[in-house]
Amino acid sequence: MASRSRAGYAAPPLRRVSDMFEHPLSAAAVRADVAAALAEDVGDGDVTAGLIAANTLGTADVVTREDGVFCGRPWVDAVFAELEGNVEIAWQVSDGQRIRAGELLLTLSGSARTILTGERTALNFMQLLSGTATQARAYADLVAGTGLTVLDTRKTLPGLREAQKYAVLCGGCRNHRMGLFDAFLIKENHIAAAGSIADAVAAARNQAPGRSVEVEVENLDELDQALAAGADVIMLDEFDLEALRKAVARVAGRVPLEASGSIDADRLGEIAATGVDYVSVGALTKHVRALDLSLRMRN
Repeated sequence: MASRSRAGYAAPPLRRVSDMFEHPLSAAAVRADVAAALAEDVGDGDVTAGLIAANTLGTADVVTREDGVFCGRPWVDAVFAELEGNVEIAWQVSDGQRIRAGELLLTLSGSARTILTGERTALNFMQLLSGTATQARAYADLVAGTGLTVLDTRKTLPGLREAQKYAVLCGGCRNHRMGLFDAFLIKENHIAAAGSIADAVAAARNQAPGRSVEVEVENLDELDQALAAGADVIMLDEFDLEALRKAVARVAGRVPLEASGSIDADRLGEIAATGVDYVSVGALTKHVRALDLSLRMRN
């Protein structure tokens, strides 16, 4: 049974290590993102769009000014479904598609008022999520063919975690846990409070027997303890390359290993060569530059 927490939030069913890195996009989350963004931007009415006659029709094109990977269709669809006034969207691209500077992404046709009211909200989602997907694609390309999988983290923009994690998938990387509710990640402070790695893992197994348990370790001695305790995944925090190689040899494929801590694009090749399975990179979602997109009304 799903557990209830966080002001009525229904936590997902228990998930095992084989599927702990998959998070299907929720239509309800998209609608909630859009409702919050429109409330923030439109408030009690778009006074500038009110200068345009209600029956005025218009057409607008959205183009990209730079290369990247596109993401954001569900949010744009939801923006114009939420606003009053009919607007049709003719899509020219799909989420996850590489795009080139000058390329037409979509055309909006219908109420000019509605197009202009929804313009900024739609562009904000497309620019942010395309920037996230573009960043993820750059990392995915760097490890292509190596056997290393790049994961995101919980270092996302507040309120947009599911959106950014979806964009990471569109860019070719994979997701770590969605939040604190869907998998155990036992870190140094949890270990200190619980008494030991063994005690923390045992408590996790007792609390939720089917839920994945990952343990963060800071040295090879702690690695041995996590193995003995039966961790499903072990995170190697701030290990140098030699320590990563030793960890891989010591574990010998018994559990997946995840490298973490101070990892950027320049280190991925060396880390992949150590033989670890995963690397988690906060920069996928926290150091994102929006892709430069433009909406222009036609004369």
